[in-house]
Amino acid sequence: MPFSNKRNSRDDKSKRPGKSTSGFSKRNDRNYRSNSSAPYQSGDETKSGPRSSTRNRENAFDRRDEKRNTFDRKRPYDVLKKQRERSSTVPKQEPSDDGMIRLNRYIANSGVCSRRKADELIEAGVITVNGAVVTELGIKVDPSKDEVRYNGERLKREKMVYVLLNKPKDYITTTDDPQERRTVMQLVAKASKERIYPVGRLDRNTTGLLLLTNDGNLAEKLSHPRNNVVKIYNVELNKNLTQGDLNKIAFGLELEDGPIKPDAISYVQGGSKREIGIQIHSGKNRIVRRIFEHLGYEVVKLDRVVYANLTKKDLPRGRWRYLEEKEIIQLKHFIK
Repeated sequence: MPFSNKRNSRDDKSKRPGKSTSGFSKRNDRNYRSNSSAPYQSGDETKSGPRSSTRNRENAFDRRDEKRNTFDRKRPYDVLKKQRERSSTVPKQEPSDDGMIRLNRYIANSGVCSRRKADELIEAGVITVNGAVVTELGIKVDPSKDEVRYNGERLKREKMVYVLLNKPKDYITTTDDPQERRTVMQLVAKASKERIYPVGRLDRNTTGLLLLTNDGNLAEKLSHPRNNVVKIYNVELNKNLTQGDLNKIAFGLELEDGPIKPDAISYVQGGSKREIGIQIHSGKNRIVRRIFEHLGYEVVKLDRVVYANLTKKDLPRGRWRYLEEKEIIQLKHFIK
């Protein structure tokens, strides 16, 4: 027979007298509700029932409120405390100069001479401000109001000019050459009526990017090694550069004037092992040539292809162009 009429023994036990067929009896259900409403307690406390648990909860809340009130009395919240701390640690800003600049800077910006030479002119007593002779260094003037004269001739501030030149070979990076050799100034003679001068220098046989400007502040910042101005050169050697020598240069060399380590160096992609790309921020004289000469190589060609994130794109050799406004802003914000 597939099925039996005999009762299951487990069902028989559930129907025994005194046993409830439900999961909970009335007594168990009552005890469950009372125990679930009370917090966990041990020992005789469990016999106290729901009233005792309610009192315990109330006492616990009272003690918590008492602690909070005690804490509030001991340490009241001070709204202005952080403001006083910030004001005490942050130095007070000096009042603005309302456009005032140093006199030597004003003279240099007028195209007469450099700042150092301007200091000499001030000490010599040939500079007047609003008709009065000035011999004290460090004095400031207001370009929009004050009248500055040099040997009786009124000086006016120049507008800032920024010229990027792709320098060819056989030109000297100087404003004047006693030997009357060709200079880069001859290449940019028509670029500006203002007195501009090269930022840094390139050797006579080195080609590539050269910036010329009359912005003395920017020129000084670009020339200082601490500002890590990016300069990338393409180098062509007289023989293949071995991997070992490339690694030596990458790890750094000890030259006669101190250690030198390039920011990056590698073979030019698609070229021979005679063609090297090197990135460096040092401003030492002939530093790229001296790096390779130190290991017995001769630099045949040296071309600066990147200077302060400026490139030679659409700028043929021997030609120049003005920097765009966005490039000038980038330069000034890039150099702090």
